[in-house]
Amino acid sequence: MNRIYLRRKTKILISPGSGKTPNTEHVATILKNLEPLGYTLSKEIIDILHTYTVDELKNFYLGLVKKIKKMIGAHVEYKPMYPNFPIQVMQMAESKLYLNAIIHYLSFGSMLPVYEKEERLPLFAATKLKVINLGNQDDFNNIFYNLMASKTSIADTDKMDMEWFIKNYKNVLDYLPDEIPLKENVCLICSWIMKYWGADTLVISKYINTATDVLRLAVSMSDGDVSLAANTKFRSFTRNERRILLGLLENCSNIEEDMLRYKNRWIRLGERLHPSEYKTYLKAQAAFRKLRNNEKIETYNSRLSTAIESQDLTCVLALMKQRPGEFARKLDHILRLFEDWKLIIKAFEEIAIQVPTPLLLQVREHFKKRNEKQELRAFFPKGSIAKVYGIENQLPSINKQVCEEIVDICEQSLIKIFGAYESLGKVYIDERLKDYIVPFSQRSASKALKTYIRGTRINIPADIKTIRSFIYWKEHEGDRTDLDLSAVLYDQNWNYVEHISYTNLRSSKYKAAHSGDITAAPLGASEFIDLDIESIKRYSGRYVVLAVNSFTGQKFAHLPECFMGWMARECPASGEIYEPKTVENKIDISSESTICIPMVLDIHENKVIWADIALKSQPTWNNVENNKKGMILMGKALTTLTKPNLYDLFMLHAQARGELCNHAEEANTVFAIDKGITPYDNEIIMAQYL
Repeated sequence: MNRIYLRRKTKILISPGSGKTPNTEHVATILKNLEPLGYTLSKEIIDILHTYTVDELKNFYLGLVKKIKKMIGAHVEYKPMYPNFPIQVMQMAESKLYLNAIIHYLSFGSMLPVYEKEERLPLFAATKLKVINLGNQDDFNNIFYNLMASKTSIADTDKMDMEWFIKNYKNVLDYLPDEIPLKENVCLICSWIMKYWGADTLVISKYINTATDVLRLAVSMSDGDVSLAANTKFRSFTRNERRILLGLLENCSNIEEDMLRYKNRWIRLGERLHPSEYKTYLKAQAAFRKLRNNEKIETYNSRLSTAIESQDLTCVLALMKQRPGEFARKLDHILRLFEDWKLIIKAFEEIAIQVPTPLLLQVREHFKKRNEKQELRAFFPKGSIAKVYGIENQLPSINKQVCEEIVDICEQSLIKIFGAYESLGKVYIDERLKDYIVPFSQRSASKALKTYIRGTRINIPADIKTIRSFIYWKEHEGDRTDLDLSAVLYDQNWNYVEHISYTNLRSSKYKAAHSGDITAAPLGASEFIDLDIESIKRYSGRYVVLAVNSFTGQKFAHLPECFMGWMARECPASGEIYEPKTVENKIDISSESTICIPMVLDIHENKVIWADIALKSQPTWNNVENNKKGMILMGKALTTLTKPNLYDLFMLHAQARGELCNHAEEANTVFAIDKGITPYDNEIIMAQYL
């Protein structure tokens, strides 16, 4: 429980101990030992610890430190090739660096150069400690209420936390909400209930409304991709499970059209369900027969396509008003197909309030920036792997008045929807939230110390001189694994400047260094890269793309352990190479891919742009093929994203159900990056503000 609570909220649950006298020295020692990790305890927790015996304090401390170290990556030993990095690499002769690398490669990673580790200066940094606060059971339970109530897709980490809750709470059925908005959550929760509690259709049937819901449930029961972006190999179901799935399908309406959307998957699922063996599921049997025999099934999309082809706008709008979400998604396309934009806007206005709020926000943002000149249009495809595609922006412009009217319709609809929520009272909104993206889709987000949304721009503190990135990985026994950390520098126009990697351990043009290329990790291995911010600026560099590559081809998900992180260092020569308290973020790399781009640095703006992108092949570094491929494309896509931000979202809520004020101290509700509702409270935002 505390593992989840600490990671998500920096809170823990503890009860009074059995001690009779306070152990002040032991408590003070605990606080002192937490400081190098960047943490301390709140007064409420300290007061409770004064009631603990020595043994209780020992158990508390060991358990807490183990959790913190795992969160920030301090649970492993870092042994870079050059133990006196970065000075050692910067000062060593090029010939020596080359010979060390050759010997290491020829030994298949078993031989490393031996150097005595020199005494290092103490860390020169005034780091702010993160306070671990005392939580309560209701607050902890709210994590799971909010995850279940999320209106957008959640990350694998969220799914694991939600599964823990369903597995471990004996009265879990009492915690289930009347409505679960997200279909992916529906099937996951229902499959876990069946797995751990054996609940029948009476419990789960109220959540399953369509044939696609049934398909997702079967996919979840087979440990597949519930987003349906990838195919699933269905497992064999028990006879009771087959009855449940077929019974749920039988009770859904319009199943033939719904099943046709995923025809081949339904045919494969039918081979596992054997619907013909049962006499009671006649509707399901008929639908499976039509799919197998390729019998004609009239669909909504076929009717809509016919109406569009015949240029029958009245029919098109009548059909689209039946499905408000589809109307919103196709609005731009329809406006470009038909000239009568007033009729289209009027029809959209009639159903806008029925459009899901996340989609309304995206439509608003799209038309708000619709006619701005943009080189690329970026897309993040649905699925379990975080990919990004960019295409040349060739959309013709749309009448400015049309865009303004659509933006206004979206805003008024959102204000009306949010106005039905509970009052927020006086509201304070931190302007820095403009850099934080609304969490619309987290299904492919990696587990991280701080969960950011792709495209979010995080400030690098002004006193920070060096960004030190690091990776750690461990290989399976007998399977040599070589991961590489690299940093590629571009100027403000995305022209390639230089790279720091295993092929170029240091820059002759600006201050940057690599800690040495390690090609095997039987006991674990680590690599570091230092980037001096001011020297990059002086050399006309602007963007730095950080990348992790599996040189030997193993997918990250198949490794025992693999993570990457970055530290903000005031003086890189002071302190240890890895200093826990300077870790700004750490991300677990566990995708089914061999390339990961965790972040991009914008040196001019002094910001980290969160990427968390996975690739299956090595991207090109330089300006090949007019920048339409490789890192340049991904970098441009991330740095030019036009996505709704948290500031605008919370402003709409303030307009709808609150009163703006200028100071957080006088507000009833605070939205900020470090207090109140923060960008890291994703489950709260996805459930209560979307």
